Amino acid sequence: MNQIIDSLQQFWQFTGFANCCWQNLVMILIGVFFITMGIVKKWEPLLLVPIGFGIILGNIPMFPGLNIGIYEDGSVMNILYQGVRQGWYPPLIFLGIGAMTDFSALISQPRLILIGAAAQMGIFGAYLLALLFGFAPNEAGAIGIIGGADGPTAIFLSSKLAPDLMGAIAVSAYSYMALVPVIQRPIMLMLTTKKERLIEMPKPRQVSQREKIIFPIVGFLTTAFIVPSGLPLLGMLFFGNLLKESGVTKRLANTAAGPMIDVVTTLIGLTVGASTQADKFLSGKSLLIFGLGLLSFVIATASGVLFVKFINLFTRHKINPLIGNAGVSAVPDSARVSEVVGTESNPSNHLLMNAMAPNVAGVIGSAVAAGILLSFLG
Repeated sequence: MNQIIDSLQQFWQFTGFANCCWQNLVMILIGVFFITMGIVKKWEPLLLVPIGFGIILGNIPMFPGLNIGIYEDGSVMNILYQGVRQGWYPPLIFLGIGAMTDFSALISQPRLILIGAAAQMGIFGAYLLALLFGFAPNEAGAIGIIGGADGPTAIFLSSKLAPDLMGAIAVSAYSYMALVPVIQRPIMLMLTTKKERLIEMPKPRQVSQREKIIFPIVGFLTTAFIVPSGLPLLGMLFFGNLLKESGVTKRLANTAAGPMIDVVTTLIGLTVGASTQADKFLSGKSLLIFGLGLLSFVIATASGVLFVKFINLFTRHKINPLIGNAGVSAVPDSARVSEVVGTESNPSNHLLMNAMAPNVAGVIGSAVAAGILLSFLG
């Protein structure tokens, strides 16, 4: 009888109930919240559902030493997490993004690339704020990249500069990407007048196939020579786009833009979520990162809109400031926000194709900004 009781007591010690603390329950509730937002509100479900389930998975209380946790060397979850920790997943996602992206709007209106560049002020603004709040320069750089509205870039840079903060930075970046319509709309309305919102822009011109093929080659050479440290992201982005536009590698482009990016997105979401274990995630520093991440989004959106207003002071062909928000690289969500807010003011004013130019420029800009930060902080 005593042996049975001892066995039951030993079994109890290995259960999640015996090892549970309130912090685990808080994180599990956060994971459920992410899943709910993804399913019910349909806010970036391809990101929030895997991250939410990952948060639950990573916070199941367990007896130490079972070699199943994400931070235990050699465990299955730890091996999958190396794609995040070592920065393997983000370049693969950029390959898929390149294979899905049509740069025609940017090629036809090259001046709009400046809006994408202006929106990167969110990154450097958050970097300076993080320094003021006492973060080390490398940590501040990793936090600042949240303003680029690009989850893979945030993961890539934080894996190099601040691995210990990667969970908070990645979850913050993906959370705010899902909230782009909620965050950007009031800022756009506050910074523009009704007259400015009514500005109509001509449709982008048709771009030839030759231009589409030349662009990724010239774009890569230009950006890589300026910021060689951004090569893993920029190289894969432009290579994916060349696969798409060349016309002779359709199978490769379809694989990169379909099954491959789906698999990598699932793994990156699940493992990033699982890395947010309560003992590492629930801290004042994590809350501060979320606050700075929100500020970086606000600064990026405002910078893009205000930069368009500044350009309009000197140009005869006015640009609708509502496309300024699209300078952040949340493709195509930011461009859709431009379209929605534009049609609210003028139902016949469709800004989506014009907004796609700064939007895809923002993807390039965030990778360049990451390369710049990595070059002097890495």
